[in-house]
Amino acid sequence: MPKEKVLITVKTYPSISEKYDELVCTAGFREDGSWVRIYPVQFRKKTYNQQYSKYQWIEIDLVKNTSDFRKESYRPYSHETEIKIIGEIKPDGDDWRERRKIVLNKVYTNLKTLFAEAKDKKIGTSLAVFKPSKIHKLEIKEVDREWSKKKLEQMSQLNLFESENKGEFEVVKKLPYKFSYKLSDNEGTESTMMIEDWEIGQLFWNSLRRHAGDEKLACEDVRKKYIDDFARTKDLHLFLGTTKLHHNTAPNPFVIIGTFHPKPTTQISIF
Repeated sequence: MPKEKVLITVKTYPSISEKYDELVCTAGFREDGSWVRIYPVQFRKKTYNQQYSKYQWIEIDLVKNTSDFRKESYRPYSHETEIKIIGEIKPDGDDWRERRKIVLNKVYTNLKTLFAEAKDKKIGTSLAVFKPSKIHKLEIKEVDREWSKKKLEQMSQLNLFESENKGEFEVVKKLPYKFSYKLSDNEGTESTMMIEDWEIGQLFWNSLRRHAGDEKLACEDVRKKYIDDFARTKDLHLFLGTTKLHHNTAPNPFVIIGTFHPKPTTQISIF
């Protein structure tokens, strides 16, 4: 099969898997505008020239992920599959005109419609662009600060046979907080969705260093970015994805896996 060309728009914060090591879920758009989920990817173990950024075009050998029933789910042919970066869509000014042409072809504004499509086995939508009518607040809740001991032990076993010249791999820090948007759709239906984007985690860690370890100030930086900036001054859209475990069972199977936040073409606020 020919290699897939994908515009990366989503990279989730790394997670720990007992089976596959530290993994990142990636998603993006093919040239025809269709969504594709790429998982699992051992992103931080890739060579530097294969560590793609958002809005870069990559070329990769993908196969259907047969362990995942969701129609958009694919995986690299193997963990060693090369990822070739072949282009990029620059910000193109603050309004992101070129990015909009690919990202905003199909935008949901109604949660009931989106949830119904996810549950419909003939449609089975598991990735979507959603435009909230209102962002009520950013919820910040403290969670476990360490990864599961069982998963870390299993990961250590997986790494025993890595070549010594690669050096010891240090697992990514677990975020000590869960960040969620409380939002409403175009009919006023409210929902609270966890944000699993890599960028929100990196923002927290960068702010924590800047504030000499003060978590309260770091969390306030996150709130300012996601409320004062994204919700109040940007044309905010959300990349949503279902979790495999809850796709068919949860009333709302979606989490926020990324944000699309260009400058608005007209003056708006959804806060």
